[in-house]
Formats: sequence, structure tokens, C-alpha cells
Amino acid sequence: MGKEKQIFVLFVLGIEPTVALPVCSSFATGPRQNDGMFYEFRTYSLKPSKMNEFLENFKKNVHLRTAHSELVGYWSVEFGGRINKVFHIWKYENFAHRTAVRKALAKDKEWQEQFLIPNLALIDKQESEITYLVPWCKLEKPPKEGVYELATFQMKPGGPALWGDAFKRAINAHVDRGYTRLVGVFHTEYGTLNSGTCLLWRFHVLWWNESADSRAAGRHQSHEDPRVVAAVRESVNYLVSQQNMLLTPASFSPLK
Repeated sequence: MGKEKQIFVLFVLGIEPTVALPVCSSFATGPRQNDGMFYEFRTYSLKPSKMNEFLENFKKNVHLRTAHSELVGYWSVEFGGRINKVFHIWKYENFAHRTAVRKALAKDKEWQEQFLIPNLALIDKQESEITYLVPWCKLEKPPKEGVYELATFQMKPGGPALWGDAFKRAINAHVDRGYTRLVGVFHTEYGTLNSGTCLLWRFHVLWWNESADSRAAGRHQSHEDPRVVAAVRESVNYLVSQQNMLLTPASFSPLK
């Protein structure tokens, strides 16, 4: 089996699936990562009317948090799913690094007293997910400020050996034609992975566009492009579910 058939891939933009949910079957585990670096996706659901207060408080104290580990990006959810929600990505060299950071934060009185303790009451729910970049993808920084789209996919059992090539072609079809800009493709190591008794494959694709309107225009054009349509039709057969969120970067987010 070639290397590209073993990598973790998915498609991002495309047609809603019409196939039935899969029957549970054996699944491939896929290869190990080349190194220990991973990205933690954190999602906070905030109390209604508290979004601006929370973001302003974090802006004032972000330097206290980034003194311990690297912030990749910080966004508020504009569309898709629950509102009053913030989404942020943190980078760690390995699990030992994350453990050391969490211990240091627990002992950081300035962080605890100025931000964490006063703002815990503003949060309704916290979610954490550990992800890795797929081996063929590097994290890219967009050329200027814009909006982001996080597309999350649950894929059928079988793994990249079954649908890897098809999904990579679907992603590249959008990127090569310039309909949107790829920031990163991630697969989930710890998080929601199952549906009933089936263990599925969960992937996230982070896209950048100049605006929500330019994203809509690019999506419309891609649906009329026969090369993109052909790639998506091939890969959509392996898709179980999909969710898309439009994200607005915070003023202090490294990814604008």
C-alpha cells in the first residue's frame, strides 16, 4: 500500500450525502504520527449575552495564557450549530508538554485570579478534542484577514486505505481551482469518534475566505466545475455526517 493511501484525508466542501448510514464493520487503524506534535481544539459554550464580556476579558489577559503555550487561533462561531460559542486551537509538542503547561497554569496565580476564576461563571460548557495534522498537510497562514470555515466530517469505517485517495482528490480539486484557501486538515485522536456501535473516522478541515460572500461565491462556482463535482461524487460515498461552522477571528487571534 502506498504512503498516500495510508494518510488521513477527507473532503471538505461538496454535496450533502444521500447514502444510508453504514453497517458496522472492521476498521483500519492507520499509521502512527511522524512526531508527537498535536493540536488541541477547545470549544466553550457561553451564557447568552456574555460573549463580548468573555472575549474582552480574554483579550486583556491573553498574554498570561500564551506565556505557557502557543495559541494558533481564536474565533467566535457566526453560523452553524449553537451560537454564543468560541473555538480556539492550541499547539503542543507532545502530551508531556501539555501536562507541564496545565500544571504551570494551575500554579499561575496571576492567570487564575485575573482571568480563569472570574470568568468560569460565564461558561456553560467546555469541550476538548486532540487532533493531528494529516501527514501531507502543513498549517498555512492566510495572506490577510478574513473569515474561516471549520468543516467536520464523520467517515465510514475502513479508514484511509478505503477512501484516502478519493478524499485527497476532493480537497485538491477545490484548492487547485482557487475556490477557497486551505489552512489545515486534522484528524481526531481523542474526541467524538463513534456512532452507535460503529467506530468512525472524524476529520476537521479549516478553510479561509476573504468574506462570507466570497465563500458563497466560491462554493457556487465549485458546484458548477465538472472536475470538482466528479471528485466530490467519488468521495461523498464514504461520508456519514457533516457539520460546517463559519468562524470570525478575534482581534487577538494569530490567525486572522
